[in-house]
Amino acid sequence: MIAFMTANQEFATIRGWVDAAQRIVVLTGAGISTDSGIPDFRGPRGVWTLNPKAEKMSDIRYYVSDPEVRRLSWQSRLAHPAWTAAPNAGHRALAELEARGKLHALITQNIDGLHQRAGVSTERVIEVHGTLHTVMCLGCGWRGPMQETLDRVRAGEEDPACLECSGLLKSDTISFGQQLIPEVIERAMTVAAEGDLFIAIGSTLQVYPVAAAVPRALDAGARVLIINAEATQFDEVADAVVRVPIGEVLPRLCEAVT
Repeated sequence: MIAFMTANQEFATIRGWVDAAQRIVVLTGAGISTDSGIPDFRGPRGVWTLNPKAEKMSDIRYYVSDPEVRRLSWQSRLAHPAWTAAPNAGHRALAELEARGKLHALITQNIDGLHQRAGVSTERVIEVHGTLHTVMCLGCGWRGPMQETLDRVRAGEEDPACLECSGLLKSDTISFGQQLIPEVIERAMTVAAEGDLFIAIGSTLQVYPVAAAVPRALDAGARVLIINAEATQFDEVADAVVRVPIGEVLPRLCEAVT
């Protein structure tokens, strides 16, 4: 295992894996979006670290039972940095991988939609935790554009109800206590076993079942590269672990050699 990318020789080895790969599968977590101004959750400046109430807003039990939690959640959605954030160098690097014909699939734990805005094809992105850009009804299952509901909040509705059935609305994201969508997870696990190089980027790899994509890729014979600021449980079994900042190393790894 290459533990750290501290020398040009080590970089050349990892870069060689990318250049030789035909089917790269990528898993991204919150760490890839921090350079776009979207904080992670568990880091030193993470959303839940700085504001313990924010974690409660991410729990479906409190969301359903406490109107105050829902009001705070809608105000948080109004102010979410995703609305003004732009894709960063890391997002653009993965779009470059697709342009080179190497990106097989992109599994993301993020809800910000920045991969698609960077140019990655929607059909290649698997959003295992849903998307902030859609609102859903917990009662009838209706879905619609988030901004239309946020306009109602701006107009004075503190806890907007579904216009179809008067049920509770929330972002179309997976909260604690909610079930993941089986078909989405099945697709993520399937593509994890189809690649020849698996790259986990900016994820703590603590959240299951998504974290199981790493051993799934290893069992299928893929090389595994982990790019993350902190240690993960899979570092010892990965082929390489890189601690260099994502926005610095990913463009260098993904760009075509001219």
